[in-house]
Amino acid sequence: MALHLHEACILLLVILGLVTSAAISHEDYPADEDGPVCDQPECPKIHPKCTKVEHNGCCPECKEVKNFCEYHGKIYKILEEFKPSPCEWCRCEPSNEVHCVVADCAVPECVNPAYEPEQCCPVCKNGPNCFAGTTIIPAGIEVKVDECNICHCHNGDWWKPAQCSKRECQGKQTV
Repeated sequence: MALHLHEACILLLVILGLVTSAAISHEDYPADEDGPVCDQPECPKIHPKCTKVEHNGCCPECKEVKNFCEYHGKIYKILEEFKPSPCEWCRCEPSNEVHCVVADCAVPECVNPAYEPEQCCPVCKNGPNCFAGTTIIPAGIEVKVDECNICHCHNGDWWKPAQCSKRECQGKQTV
């Protein structure tokens, strides 16, 4: 049987001989059908991560502390890292909070980027390129787009239309 603080102090006084047990009145300890009724003591604060509280005495007691995070219905251990999507990286922090970062994708160096499954950022499957009219041409080489025009992409400026030079054409129109 656990002694409450008030009872422990009186017991100590009886043991030391400062008070006789006969001097202690049961009126000092009010009770009801559930047991002793306590004066409301100053109880320690319940831990903020407490998930199970029991009220067995005058003060509530924490019986279980949360040591996990919940994110979109899934449970993660403290310091566990996870990827809820190809573009997110998350971690279960000791505070039981999930902190995530979202990928910051570089601008692709092509006019026709593609999104691959399980990849966050778009990729240029055929390398850097640009438009010459409606034709996509690879960067770094000159391309004859018709009988009269040779085009090439601007260095590093794929978003600009290709630079084209007109050749002399025999009876053909230039673009």
